[in-house]
Amino acid sequence: MSTHVVWLRNDLRINDNLALYAACQDSGAQVLALYIATPGQWRQHNMAAKQATFIYCSLQQLQEALASRGIPLYCLACHDFRAAVDALSDFCRQHRVDALFYNYQYEINERERDALAERILDTQGIICQGFDDSLLLPPGSVRTGNNAMYKVFTPFSKAFIRRLQQELPACVPAPKPRPGAPLPLWESIPAFDYPQEAFDEDLFPPGETGALQRLRHFSQQPVTRYASDRDNPAVEGTSRLSVYLATGVLSPRQCLHRLLKEHPDALAQGSAFNWLSELIWREFYRHLLVAWPALCRHQPFIPWTRHIAWQQNEAHLQAWKTGQTGYPIVDAAMRQLNQTGWMHNRLRMISASFLVKDLLIDWHEGERYFMQRLIDGDFAANNGGWQWAASTGTDAAPYFRIFNPTTQGERFDSAGVFIRRWLPELHAVPDSAIHQPQLWAKKNNQRLDYPQPIVEHKAARQKTLEAFERARNIG
Repeated sequence: MSTHVVWLRNDLRINDNLALYAACQDSGAQVLALYIATPGQWRQHNMAAKQATFIYCSLQQLQEALASRGIPLYCLACHDFRAAVDALSDFCRQHRVDALFYNYQYEINERERDALAERILDTQGIICQGFDDSLLLPPGSVRTGNNAMYKVFTPFSKAFIRRLQQELPACVPAPKPRPGAPLPLWESIPAFDYPQEAFDEDLFPPGETGALQRLRHFSQQPVTRYASDRDNPAVEGTSRLSVYLATGVLSPRQCLHRLLKEHPDALAQGSAFNWLSELIWREFYRHLLVAWPALCRHQPFIPWTRHIAWQQNEAHLQAWKTGQTGYPIVDAAMRQLNQTGWMHNRLRMISASFLVKDLLIDWHEGERYFMQRLIDGDFAANNGGWQWAASTGTDAAPYFRIFNPTTQGERFDSAGVFIRRWLPELHAVPDSAIHQPQLWAKKNNQRLDYPQPIVEHKAARQKTLEAFERARNIG
């Protein structure tokens, strides 16, 4: 009897898992699943403690789902990716493995790890098969007429949709029960040697069952209101599916097929098109990582932006991190992030713009902090979003486009409903003054337990424009 191993990473599900499905096609083979935790690598990559805890909880559910189909899940722990390859090799030797199945990851460290694993396992006579599982279309498959990767999202999106209209990527079913199913849960998932931080399981129920329920619910009615509600942080206008996509508890193909089942016109600018566009943004940023690996090495996409003279101001950075900048919409956003591990997408843009364009602090600081706090932290999307906000990336906001944090608050949380939820010290401030509460307090001789703005926006904007213009002239 041959033995197949499925090396699980960011693909913690049994439904529509291409590597798992392929490993189970030989009905006579023994199939084992393996997950290798790498806490040292996670620290290097700034994984949020909430995300590590979410992964642990999802692994527990995955273990049960696999056992019900006769597939044991083994969990090992190593310091980093290099040690993980050695552990994988030892595991395959111990269990006399004939074939390894895994789903690709596209970040540069992960690609180097997988290439090393294939070289070592090849010397052991083990056949390795990899799959483009975390994307709708493989990197490099959507190209310009000159056979280059797109640098601008809109033409990429149009070409991407044309590809989907020609042929949809298929979903594959969960494996059928294998001989001996169900298996007893013979050992529990060992705890990670990594900081643990509780997360709100009502907001983010871990595991595949919760993910599929949320996808079905969102795709029925809420998605039709997505275009109008998604920019209002005071309402539940977004899908909150990002954590499931980031950890692979849900696949983008499942999202696409469920969306089209409920809204067949979603590929043709229908009511659900706006959410589909967000899935395509996710694809765009991942395709870029493969086309320009320097993005994984913390390089800006636009070369001249390396010359920007960033401010080194620890007090300002800490005020931003803790939600004490004196700008209510920014502070409410940061406090939401710190408490829940999640931030509304519109607020990610506002808070990122404030750090870079008002405080003139290096976008790498914000990128790192978001990864350290986000339960849905995903390198490609986070890097892409920060480079967009910082005007250093592909298809980024022009450097002279600088959000005014006060008017952004007035536009997207006019009555201050979201602000009051996270800044209870402003509960007495009337709606008309909620975005500049310090002026109201001074006029009415009130004392607020809330800071003055740490910078004046107009002056900060001018300072940033000058810094960018100097850098562009150097570059």
